[in-house]
Amino acid sequence: MKKRYTLILLALILISCEGPVGPPGPPGLPGQDGTGLLGQVFEVVADLNAGTNFEYFVEIPSDIEVFESDVIMVYRLMDVFEGSDIWEPLPQTIFRDSGILLYGFDYTLFDVRLFLDGDADFGRLDRDYTDGLIYRIAIIPADFAKDIDVKKMSKVMEVLKIKDVKRVN
Repeated sequence: MKKRYTLILLALILISCEGPVGPPGPPGLPGQDGTGLLGQVFEVVADLNAGTNFEYFVEIPSDIEVFESDVIMVYRLMDVFEGSDIWEPLPQTIFRDSGILLYGFDYTLFDVRLFLDGDADFGRLDRDYTDGLIYRIAIIPADFAKDIDVKKMSKVMEVLKIKDVKRVN
């Protein structure tokens, strides 16, 4: 008898859940628009010479939050042609008569290390290769990095909707 009452009670519960959908509730308060991508780009000027041991550490500004999943890309200003900047992504290898010169970088969630590597005699390099180098550091959310041509700084800036780049040093 208990089984019969249990089955009847279960059937009533299942049947009572059917019916037309009620009217929608009142609309909520308007919220703020989303900011879209959280990617950031900032610029630094670095000297990679004997005085800095051919490396330069850049602290990521405190107003930029970097997540484990983010992708960090670094670009070096190579030239300016007809008023347009020419940015090259790192790592970048330059072959010289005196040897190979590599501009590289590595990073943590808090800083980026820019450095020279290769078999060239760094101490004999012209200052154009070591002093006053301009870099842009882009922090790109991982979900969007796969959709961006990260080899082109202009595409990164376009997708991240960045117009002005802040220089941090």
